[in-house]
Amino acid sequence: MYFRSIVTFVLGLLLLMIAQTAYAGDFPHYWDGRERVSKPDLTAVKRIRFVTTVDYPPFNFIDNTGRISGFNIDLARAICAELDVTAICQIEARPWNELQTALESGEAEAILAGLRPTAALRQKYAFTAPYIRLVARFVTLRDNQLSDPIDKVLESKNVGVISDSVHQAIFADYFPKAHWIGYPTRDLMLKDLKAKKIDAVFGDGSDLSFWIGSTDAANCCVFAGRPYTAPQFLGDGLMIATTLQNNDLAEGFNFALKSMEAKGTISELYLRYFPVDFY
Repeated sequence: MYFRSIVTFVLGLLLLMIAQTAYAGDFPHYWDGRERVSKPDLTAVKRIRFVTTVDYPPFNFIDNTGRISGFNIDLARAICAELDVTAICQIEARPWNELQTALESGEAEAILAGLRPTAALRQKYAFTAPYIRLVARFVTLRDNQLSDPIDKVLESKNVGVISDSVHQAIFADYFPKAHWIGYPTRDLMLKDLKAKKIDAVFGDGSDLSFWIGSTDAANCCVFAGRPYTAPQFLGDGLMIATTLQNNDLAEGFNFALKSMEAKGTISELYLRYFPVDFY
């Protein structure tokens, strides 16, 4: 009986380890486990105000209670908790075109809204490491999925993309022999997919993930093929921006992001807002 209990315990432990390994693999790891990031002294910091927008669900949006919500909002709160500075943390929503002005004027200490770190912006701002990378994905109807090799199959399919978007450029570059149909809006494109007027759509994986799990999709559709990181088009990922004078704050955010990745905090946030894994 004792031996049987030991075997049961060991098997249970192995299953738990396998489950944890599978769970950890759901979200990409951006930090080298051997890389050391020191926690800076932030005792002189009197306020950490994050500015963001409310028009990019599920990263930033207004919920049904009228409060600002989303992945980025919970990420900011988690960072503040990791750094033990929750008491001085604030989150404010502003229009996109006001974010940089708020940062440069001292009305905010950080932009948490997916500001892309171009070469010009890196001369003005300090950016953290990426906390999430966006990918491009195909979506099809459940009963009309794409088979491998996708590049050959696409030659006889009609794929919807948003006209003049970065995803149109990615599709044209990666699949030069395939046929795409440009749409003026996302809603019209997805409506045609559900109506079987096109065979697939190609676009932002995070947005399509959000849609796949929505009541509007009604369980019609799934991801097809693999994710496309396309860094030459999509950049290096979403980052937090501060001023160069606030570089210590950026280092603090990096310390928190690395710690949170190791603890699984960011993976938990990802699964909370993206139950349909877009990786």
